Formats: sequence, structure tokens, C-alpha cells
Amino acid sequence: MPMNRANQSTVSEFLLLGLSKQPQQQQLLFVLFLSMYLATVLGNLLIILAISTDSRLHTPMYFFLSNLSFVDVCFSSTTVPKMLANHILGSQIISYSGCLTQMYFLFELADMDNFLLAVMAYDRFVAVCHPLHYTTKMTHGLCALMVVGSWGIANVNALLHTLLMARLSFCADNRIPHFFCDVAALLKLSCSDTQLNGMMILTEGALIMISPFVCILASYIHITYAVLKIPSTKGKWKAFSTCGSHLAVVSLFYGTIIAVYFNPSSSHSAEKDTAATVMYTVVTPMLNPFIYSLRNKDMKGALRKMIGRKTSST
Repeated sequence: MPMNRANQSTVSEFLLLGLSKQPQQQQLLFVLFLSMYLATVLGNLLIILAISTDSRLHTPMYFFLSNLSFVDVCFSSTTVPKMLANHILGSQIISYSGCLTQMYFLFELADMDNFLLAVMAYDRFVAVCHPLHYTTKMTHGLCALMVVGSWGIANVNALLHTLLMARLSFCADNRIPHFFCDVAALLKLSCSDTQLNGMMILTEGALIMISPFVCILASYIHITYAVLKIPSTKGKWKAFSTCGSHLAVVSLFYGTIIAVYFNPSSSHSAEKDTAATVMYTVVTPMLNPFIYSLRNKDMKGALRKMIGRKTSST
């Protein structure tokens, strides 16, 4: 034990190795990630502005959607700007405290995405299965409570995993084979016993992820039964089309996280893990505005109205 401790050094910073070591590929990835980040920020901010300025969209569904857009902007901003800045500066360094801070926000915002997807599924369940009681069930107070409660649970969960990580010691090797401080990569670098961290990810972390997923499944099972009872084929298609967009993002979000964090370590490969993390940290937040909003007639109308107002004022 003394020999082990003697060989350990206090790590004050980590090296983010990024997605490629090839200079040409790095240039291409920089342009690609910058484009995706700008599309993410612009798309989600337009959604938030359209919802806030159009009184017709002041409904529970769009309230949750605006919160999802805000979370997606923050989620993407947690990782991508640091990667872009490191590329411009020719550096791979992130401080120890910066790494833990990044990990904290990744946990919190991934949880918020998770909870908001479940809340939106519940909102659709009430709208489809109990349309006459929708306004009495989905009150402003309940909607606010669900969002605030989600932030509270996400914050506690993120704080728990960050504190568990902060108690670990790290050896001289400080190279993280990702473009952000991924919890799995950090655990591999630690010289301490990471059994408790791993157990908490597979139990408490799994519970946080699986519970909303079960709620989503239950909501859509009830929605499917209700939609099948609709006599109009056009009505059925419209309902299933809306559900299909939501379920596509749900599948993408949960599939990539499960692939990275809840598979046996023997089935992991660096390439698969990196592809999956890029999908849920960069691609999904960029696609959400298009999937949820730009296919929606009310949202497109609000966006046209808002852009037309700005054009006429100039």
C-alpha cells in the first residue's frame, strides 16, 4: 500500500484526447461540431422564442418543449465549446475541477432530458386518453411542479456521482480518450477502489434512467389503445405520426446511453462508445427542434410569424 501511494501523483488536470489524432480529420471534425453546435443553439433558441412570444403556444406541451430546448442548449454547451476552444488553442487540457464540473452538468442535464421526455409522454397520454379532462389535470401548478421536481432530482443525482468521483485518487495517467470528461473513462484512470461508483451507476443511476423510461412505455401503451379506437384513419395517422417523432428521439436517447453505460465492459469498444456519446451529447440535442417542432403546424406558424415580425420591423 505505501508503494502504491508513492507511485501515485496528484492529478491537477486531464488531457482530452478528442475524436481523432489525424490533423486533417481534426479540422473536419472542428467544422462539423461547430456547425452542429450552432444549429443546436439557433434551433432551440428559436423554439423558445416562438413559444414565449405566441400566446397560442402557452400550453403544457409547449411549456415542456421550451424546457427541453433550454436543457438541450445547456447540454450541448457543456461539452462542445470546450472541445472547439481546445482545438483553436492547440491544447488538450482540462483542469481537475473543470472536469468534475463538466461531469456534474452532464449528469444533471442528461437526467433532465430523461425526465422531460417522460413528462412529455405523460402530457400526450392525458391529451389523447382523457381529452375532456386535459385542462383540469394538466394545470399550470402541476406542470411547474413536474419541471421543478425534475431539476431537484437531477441535481441531487448529479451531486451524488460527482462527490463519489471527487473522493477517488488518480494516477499519473491523465489521458481521457474522449472529447469530454466521461465518467466511465475517469473510473478507468482512477487508482482507488471504484466498486462503489460502479455499483451506484448500475443501481441508483439505472433507476433514475429506467423509471422515466417505464413511464414512457406505459403512457404509449395506453395511447396506442386509445388511438386504435379512433374510427377515422386520418385521425389515427396524425396521432401515430406525432408519437413516432417522440419515440424516435426516445429510442435514440436511451439506446445510446444504455449502449455506453449499462453494457458489460467486455462488449465495449472505444469506437462504439465514442460514436454513442457523440450521438446523445451532440446529435440528439441538434435534432430535437426539428423532430419535435418543425414538423408541427402550430410551431411552424409561430416561427413564421416571429420571423415575419422581425423582418417587417427592420
